[in-house]
Amino acid sequence: MSDLTTMKYNVDMVFCIDATGSMSPVIDTVKQNALNFYDDVIKVMNEKQKSIDRLRIRVIAFRDYLADGDRAMFATNFFELPAQAKEFETCVKSITAKGGGDEPEDGLEALAYAIKSDWSKEGTKRRNVIVVWTDASTHEIGFGKTAPNYPKGMPQTFAELTGWWGDEQTETFISNSGKRLVLFSPQKPYWEQITNTWNNVIHYPSTAGRGLEEYTYREIVDAICNSF
Repeated sequence: MSDLTTMKYNVDMVFCIDATGSMSPVIDTVKQNALNFYDDVIKVMNEKQKSIDRLRIRVIAFRDYLADGDRAMFATNFFELPAQAKEFETCVKSITAKGGGDEPEDGLEALAYAIKSDWSKEGTKRRNVIVVWTDASTHEIGFGKTAPNYPKGMPQTFAELTGWWGDEQTETFISNSGKRLVLFSPQKPYWEQITNTWNNVIHYPSTAGRGLEEYTYREIVDAICNSF
């Protein structure tokens, strides 16, 4: 049995951020929370007398393929922190809330991008964490596929996307034992379905025009750290 003191804790996080116009009242709060995540997770882990050996964060900003064209989806590679903290900060601060068209956005495509991330295979104990911040419902998968820039290789149905997430018996793109999905989203179709049917999901209902309240943000950090 491995000595706990020699276990290597490697954490990969993907932040999916709704960057549409309706997020204008809260986008600065969301961005600040994203920037605080590294320090806050490290602090809580230290309080638990555990240390993270490697932490990487990827950013996906999403809007609406039909309404926003080339600005519909912005996805980075992983930033390794703290070494690439400056590049990560510049990236997050560059996100602006605009566009979006109708009320639903293309959040499921952002989630598909996140699930297929280049997750680390190293370390004794790994966590693959996806955090979604949105104040809107989501279109069904493929709603915007007539757009010229709609990406190839997306799941064709919600059922296929569910298969990408996997279950306790089936593992596809993301580790079953290490995966966590944290949703800060409305209780609306698809988000609610994901909450009720996918495993390892933590959901905090959001309301349009309201930021991520401090106690909820701390709960998210604790939920991630308590999974180790």
